[in-house]
Amino acid sequence: MDTPYAIEMVNITKRFPGIIANDNITLQLKRGEIHALLGENGAGKSTLMSVLFGLYQAEEGIIKKDGKEVKINNPNDANDLGIGMVHQHFKLVQCFTVLENIILGVETTKGGMLQMDEARAKVKALSEKYGLQVDPDAKIEDITVGMQQRTEILKMLYRDNEILIFDEPTAVLTPQEIDELMIIMKNLAAEGKSILFITHKLNEIKAVADRVTVLRRGKYIGTVDVATTSKEEMSRMMVGRDVQMVVDKKPSEPGEVILKVENMTVASKMHSNNAVKDVSFEVREGEIVCIAGIDGNGQTELVYGLTGMEPLVDGKITLCGEDITKQSIRDRSKLLSHIPEDRHKHGLILDYPLEYNMILQRYYQPEFTSGAGFLKRKEIREYSERLEKDYDVRSGQGPVTITRAMSGGNQQKAIIAREIDKDHKLLVAVQPTRGLDVGAIEGVHRNLIAERDNGRAVLLISLELEEVMNVPDRILVMYEGEIVGELDPKKTTVEELGLYMAGAKRNVGAEKEGKEEA
Repeated sequence: MDTPYAIEMVNITKRFPGIIANDNITLQLKRGEIHALLGENGAGKSTLMSVLFGLYQAEEGIIKKDGKEVKINNPNDANDLGIGMVHQHFKLVQCFTVLENIILGVETTKGGMLQMDEARAKVKALSEKYGLQVDPDAKIEDITVGMQQRTEILKMLYRDNEILIFDEPTAVLTPQEIDELMIIMKNLAAEGKSILFITHKLNEIKAVADRVTVLRRGKYIGTVDVATTSKEEMSRMMVGRDVQMVVDKKPSEPGEVILKVENMTVASKMHSNNAVKDVSFEVREGEIVCIAGIDGNGQTELVYGLTGMEPLVDGKITLCGEDITKQSIRDRSKLLSHIPEDRHKHGLILDYPLEYNMILQRYYQPEFTSGAGFLKRKEIREYSERLEKDYDVRSGQGPVTITRAMSGGNQQKAIIAREIDKDHKLLVAVQPTRGLDVGAIEGVHRNLIAERDNGRAVLLISLELEEVMNVPDRILVMYEGEIVGELDPKKTTVEELGLYMAGAKRNVGAEKEGKEEA
């Protein structure tokens, strides 16, 4: 007799206003298997997993666990069945600590009092076993996105779930953390746990998955064995066309200095010492400069200082020859565009319609507001429709779609469209391809290079080694809040870059040169 599937989703259909997110999809997960779910942004992957986790109810289809039909009306039902989920957009309470978030909903009490010592010991044991080091007493609002991701994974492991859903788990992790997570996933599968793994990264699928199911625009395309299927074949199944994997660009022709940073120092919210320490660098028109480094080495605070989200402890920022060190965020936004690291926290107002998010920083301009102060709704609608078309932003109801209802990848594409379309001299792009499929990544890279070729300055902050090596013209490496090296991507290697990122090597000449220029 055949062993029943750990999970079987049969003929699942889920509809939202204006769109069929899942159109008659069947997915079968074997026990002890790592099964990848691959598809373009908005293909229906997260929706399908949300149906399995009880966040949504399908209009048609059934779910079986170990061969028996089950009803999953909410996440509590899913947890009772041993199904856990690490969400793409974290489900964490910002003002709670890491430990409080992990135990939320499964607290141990005695005499009406929380028993935290036992929980703390279990979390510590799990974090050590799986290499997920976190500070249990840190508040979520004060930790990096990468640390929040670790908290989500620990939250699932704490509940001893046997069916594990990872929705884009590597989107905010460093290359080293991704390698560690791959090992963790293999160990979990070896222990008999079954894993559903949503990702856009074909290298990760090849590294860790046994089988992959591909969705495209809400429809089931097929399920194939990873070992016998090439990345090119999977990419073709996902987007329906051949995708160019190599970034095509001509040599840069740098012009005048657009951004000049001199001796920038920015305080840390987490520690008493400074997160950015005496950093100096320049970005010229017609070039892409990438800030590379392991997450948590001051890149976030550097961007906060540049964009006005955090004041400088010391230093000076000059943009287009103008001292903007003490300027407001609005004044800076007239000269620079910013694709933020956290699209929900700093990029979008999720309960606004898409068309309003497209004009967030420009609503007061004559193009969108009349002299009497009223919004020009027709012009806003037409502008949003143009950006959606030009940048392939997909949503169920077009400009009036509530942004929260869109897939994470399409939310990201909306921000990219808005920021690139603005009239700016400098584009600060932080993790711009986070959560995007290979087709969309190809488009973003093409847009960044077009920005450069149109004479704009681009400052790229990326944790993706492939992106770091292929897109920029110069690489500046940050380690513990300092610029420790300047590298030419055409002349360096991933191994050498890794040594700088780990602090094992310093380009002293470049460092001294930068300070002398300052």
